[in-house]
Amino acid sequence: MSSASPRPHSSDPAAEIVATARRKSLSADRPKEMVTRVLCVDDHAVLVEGLKAQFAIDGQVQCVGYLSNAANLLEEASRLNPDVVLLDIEMPGPDVFEMADRLHHQHPRMRFMFLSAHVRDGYLAAAYKCGASGYFAKGDNLEDIVAGVKEVARSDEGVFLMGPKVKERCQPANTAAPRGRSAGKQPDDPRPKTTLESLTPREIEVLRLIGKGLSRHEIAKELSRSAKTIDGHQDRIMKKLDIDSRADLMRYAIREGLAEA
Repeated sequence: MSSASPRPHSSDPAAEIVATARRKSLSADRPKEMVTRVLCVDDHAVLVEGLKAQFAIDGQVQCVGYLSNAANLLEEASRLNPDVVLLDIEMPGPDVFEMADRLHHQHPRMRFMFLSAHVRDGYLAAAYKCGASGYFAKGDNLEDIVAGVKEVARSDEGVFLMGPKVKERCQPANTAAPRGRSAGKQPDDPRPKTTLESLTPREIEVLRLIGKGLSRHEIAKELSRSAKTIDGHQDRIMKKLDIDSRADLMRYAIREGLAEA
């Protein structure tokens, strides 16, 4: 009677260990998806919860901390070391632009961006000046905001990313210079160019006084100019801002915070 064929031996334990180690080594060599760590500073808890839900859907962004105002911003930023700090503007507590400026100086490699219910020329200028890497409106789609967070996280110093609704209001300052004049800026200048920047210092002063409710004669007295000169300033301001009435000029000045200066 013929003998039965020998059964195949089970895999060599030593060889299996070597193979497992090799698989782990190959797996470790594969690049892992980067997770962007975000510190949310906003007093609208519902919005923050919505952002967290969108972060979870995206899978590449994580909220590692939450503050309802900027009072402890510097301490939490140091403790959590997030990739991006997402800042509201109109919150109780200290001035958010001042705190953001301090954050920028203490953590120059840390990126931060603003997420505001209001897109105002003064806010945009202040955001860029304090070193922010972006400005989005709370009315933007959550998907756009999350995409902006990820882009800001990997952006270089000096980048200023604008959300869809911000872009509708202003354009980067790399517009063509008037004929015969130098632009004075590099083509990739990201600074947001707002309508307020088109005004001269004197026109801004006149607009500020209009916002305070002063009449043309009162403004003329305040600035030691004639009422006719003030009328000329007002006409040029209205043309530059594309505003048709003095009442709308007053509302614009109040909305931009000039009347409080």
